[in-house]
Formats: sequence, structure tokens, C-alpha cells
Amino acid sequence: MNINTRMDEDLKKEAESHFSELGLNRTTAFNIFVRQSLRQGGIPFEITTQTDPFYNPANLKRLKQSIQQMEQGKIVTPAMNDLEHIADSR
Repeated sequence: MNINTRMDEDLKKEAESHFSELGLNRTTAFNIFVRQSLRQGGIPFEITTQTDPFYNPANLKRLKQSIQQMEQGKIVTPAMNDLEHIADSR
């Protein structure tokens, strides 16, 4: 079966380049998307308008770890000199 889609030409070129870097063509990438959608019973990724980089997975994981440590009483309060040293070393 053939499926035709309309897509901005620049977006199409960017996607094809990206898929190529992954060793895929557009057809294979689309088939992967459809199969994952069926397996998961929905879109296989989060669709959101949230663009705040603070809420990326690595930060959320670190925040959860920090909250857990705080709840366990494992709180470390660095001195201002320690914080300045850390900032200077970056």
C-alpha cells in the first residue's frame, strides 16, 4: 500500500537527512512510527507544548533523587566557599 503525505520541503529534507544518519529511509521510519503507535496504543512519544529545558529527563531524575535524599535526612549544606570553588572550576 502507498500512502501520500504533504510536508514542507525543508522539513522533508531535514527528516531524510536525520533518518539517513540513523541508517533509515523515510518509509522505514514511518513504518517504525506506526508499529510503535500500535504497540503502545497511542503516539509513541509525549506531545507537549512544554519547552522549558529545566524539565528535561536528566534534571527531573536529579530532582527526584534530591527530594528522596532530603526525605531520608541526607542533607548536605555546602559553605559559600565550596559553592564559589565549584562555580570557578566550570
